[in-house]
Amino acid sequence: MNNRRKLVIALASSAPHRSARRALLLAAAAWLALAWTGAVRAQSKQPILIGWLNTASRESSGHYLTAFKEGFAALGWKDGSDFRLEERWADGRVERLQSLAEELAAKEPALIVAAPVPAVVAAAKAAPKTPIVLANGNPLATGLVISLARPGGMITGLSNVNTETDEKLLELLLTVAPELRRIGFLADPTLPSYDVAVRGARRSMEHHRVEARFAEAARPEDIEPAISRLAKEGAQALILLSSSWFVTERQRLVSLARLHSWPLIANQREFAEEGALLSYGVDRTALYRRAAYYVDRILKGTKPGDLPIEQPTKFELVINMKTAKALGLTIPQSLLVRADEVIQ
Repeated sequence: MNNRRKLVIALASSAPHRSARRALLLAAAAWLALAWTGAVRAQSKQPILIGWLNTASRESSGHYLTAFKEGFAALGWKDGSDFRLEERWADGRVERLQSLAEELAAKEPALIVAAPVPAVVAAAKAAPKTPIVLANGNPLATGLVISLARPGGMITGLSNVNTETDEKLLELLLTVAPELRRIGFLADPTLPSYDVAVRGARRSMEHHRVEARFAEAARPEDIEPAISRLAKEGAQALILLSSSWFVTERQRLVSLARLHSWPLIANQREFAEEGALLSYGVDRTALYRRAAYYVDRILKGTKPGDLPIEQPTKFELVINMKTAKALGLTIPQSLLVRADEVIQ
């Protein structure tokens, strides 16, 4: 006889009146049934479905997914038993995001982790009642949230405001190559933050008294014509303004810069690892790992709109010395000591 049944009999025997004993027996039986039902539910519990929507490709950005899973595991969630991920990657094709978001919405996930902002916009349109965690982007640029402190609605997560880092790229470039006078900028005109990024680049250009040449690439096939245009206009270097799909094309961008003997600078470390002169920007891996915290809070009952959107605090500078030597550039010691990583 198990302990629960012993407890029921003991309680019933101690009741002084027949009616009281009957009521107690019925209540105890109900309690036993409820406990058993709860145990069955626990045994048959299905993993929570979490949607994943990203503008980049799994090949280029799969390490961000790994960082998210590591962060989630650290909070006690087991992949496969506690949750499972339904992934969708746009492979750098922003125009695919909406259809991918609708595929995810049809799966009815508990929430969606999306990045950057174009993916969030698509997810919010496809699943307006589903919580969305932004893992990397600038939600204020699109009006997706009321404020960072109290976003309201169904969207929260981590901001990656690149304006200051985009402006910093020119300063870093001129620290290494102060003789440069005409700088090429490549930007994605489809981004909500496009105008902000270009204005920031122009401010930096005026501050450092150099000329700027701007070219746009909304799709991968726009890259080579844009680079050709910058070359014809006499650009001496190339700065990539933030765009998530650029990273999927980093090999081609680095090769084109090498073809023109241009120093190339971007705000994601993957470019420096691929062969760009240097990169400086937000530690995106840390952002994706931190996104797990938001997922955990939401799944435990916190409303997305009550969770403040965090701003980045960790930035990283990566310098590729092999590329510097190939370009005949000397990296100042003052910059080397600041670097988070120096690729030899």
